[in-house]
Amino acid sequence: MTEMSSLETEVRRALGGDALNTEDCRGELSVYVPVNRIADCLKILRDDSAIAMQQLLDICGVDYPDRAARFDVVYHLLSLTTNQRLRVKVAVVENVPVPTVIGVYSTAGWFERECWDMYGVPFSGNPDLRRILTDYGFEGHPLRKDFPLTGYVEVRYDDEKKRVVYEPVKLTQDFRNFDFLSPWEGMTNVNMRLPGDEKAKEVKQ
Repeated sequence: MTEMSSLETEVRRALGGDALNTEDCRGELSVYVPVNRIADCLKILRDDSAIAMQQLLDICGVDYPDRAARFDVVYHLLSLTTNQRLRVKVAVVENVPVPTVIGVYSTAGWFERECWDMYGVPFSGNPDLRRILTDYGFEGHPLRKDFPLTGYVEVRYDDEKKRVVYEPVKLTQDFRNFDFLSPWEGMTNVNMRLPGDEKAKEVKQ
């Protein structure tokens, strides 16, 4: 029995029916659990002596805009006893709160704030659910896949008002076409020579 299958066996034993699905991604185990059971499942994984996931390393989001349950919230766990990692995932419908896990891992408060800030996933029971990376006047959630690359507002310091002001984004170009070609690949005028071209050997047609 491999180390991975051993951990998977223990996780399925400990969680029982709450282990909805397991995946092996690059040698690390992921398990899906029901969103309303996330705190209970994490407590089991922390306290079970065969699993002993003592540390919550991170909470992050993943955006699947075309899926009914748009987001995955992913909890990254580490066992100091067995030196193994485990990802616990819950599928979340947009605007439906996820129960906080601060009571299981106290560090979750900051991670949940980041997930809220970046993806807009609310966490019920978090006593301080505020933005943590973006500014208080920021609009939207920047890691959502439908968030515009330019954002909605830009920030600058106004010398007259002596404070930072927010203004709608103003692009200097109405339309920009990115063809993802390097300057060399994008050259269409073959008669135009750039500095350094004289060092290249000319290919006779």
